[in-house]
Amino acid sequence: MSALLTRGLGAFVDWRRVAAACALAAPLPLAAPLFLGDFAVHLLAIGGYYVILAASWNMLAGFTGQFSLAQHGFAALGAYASGLLVYHLQAPLWISIPAGVLASALGGFLLGRVVLHMRAIYLSIATWAFAETLRIALGAAYEFTRGDLGLSVPSLYGHVRPTAYYYTFLFFASLCLLIIYVLLQSPIGYFMRAVRDDPIRAQSLAVDTARVKLFAFVASSAMAGLAGALYSHYVLTLTPSIADFSEMARIVVMVVIGGLGSFAGPIIAAPVVYALNVWLASWGEWSMVAFATSVIVLMRAYPAGIAGLIAAAARRPPGGR
Repeated sequence: MSALLTRGLGAFVDWRRVAAACALAAPLPLAAPLFLGDFAVHLLAIGGYYVILAASWNMLAGFTGQFSLAQHGFAALGAYASGLLVYHLQAPLWISIPAGVLASALGGFLLGRVVLHMRAIYLSIATWAFAETLRIALGAAYEFTRGDLGLSVPSLYGHVRPTAYYYTFLFFASLCLLIIYVLLQSPIGYFMRAVRDDPIRAQSLAVDTARVKLFAFVASSAMAGLAGALYSHYVLTLTPSIADFSEMARIVVMVVIGGLGSFAGPIIAAPVVYALNVWLASWGEWSMVAFATSVIVLMRAYPAGIAGLIAAAARRPPGGR
């Protein structure tokens, strides 16, 4: 990576403001397990998994304008890389999990070099084809991956009590969000937005658009791989369904409902959308109808999403219309 992309990284961040925001936001999530049952804590833990996926995809699609449909594929790649290392080579988790992150980052780099010169629908189709190919390969290579029989992996802590995993996902989601925030406030964040808004003009102003897009793609893929690796050692059994396109659709819905291109949107929407999915599952086939209807109503009423709605309410003067 050129020095231009990394120059001043973090220099434009108001760290006192970040510390104040963390101090205000931290007490509620930290104390949540003290007041909730195990099932609710489990929902919040998986919600943390989706926060990482949604926020990292939002950095790529919302801030860089690269509408990839392979985020769930990189999560699956990280999950299976970590699980297979443990299953076949008995690798310790402190090796297998970073290896899963590295595998996803490498996969993002190789795929990005091939597809990031494409635009709009062509990029979406190419990345979807990669994720779908990965899903098929995971199922077909059952002698190695165990396919639909399920790949058994060890738990992270030797148990599956949700509180420990909730705090684990909370920590790593917070870490990923901090990294994304620092990147967006740094020069590379401005380059990302320039590539999103007008790539031709950005290139004419000496912005290396290809390198900026590849950097965002690799960083987003690595975060997805981290989420997938942690997830695998919580659910304990991996199947190719982790790379099913419904997972990508769920990530997109989370970001769009929260607010595409807003930093806070995925943080707010991901746990809510996941919990809503679980609650609506009891409705059987009607669950997707109810969920789709709620999404359409929200998008019709306020296309900017929840984050935009909150921002508009905050700007509205007291008593004003």
